Amino acid sequence: MIRCDELYVRSWRGTGGTWWKTAQATHTGHIAAGGVEADVTFAPVGDLAVNDRVDAAYQTKYGHYSGYVEPMVGEQARATTLRLAPRS
Repeated sequence: MIRCDELYVRSWRGTGGTWWKTAQATHTGHIAAGGVEADVTFAPVGDLAVNDRVDAAYQTKYGHYSGYVEPMVGEQARATTLRLAPRS
């Protein structure tokens, strides 16, 4: 199970996504979501079980938007899964 304090992101455009290319090159970024802003470190996820849990989370939350979910759980997007960790 993915813990509530773990945050993962994927590139809908796969490895061709501009933000993903930058995240891969620098391993750092700044996010803003839900009224919270934070400097973060991006860490690649190579664990298939984590990717499966991220898939399940996407399907649970956004399953009624099949046109959106299908690409986000496809191999192209799975290959870009990154874990976000706060930078101090």
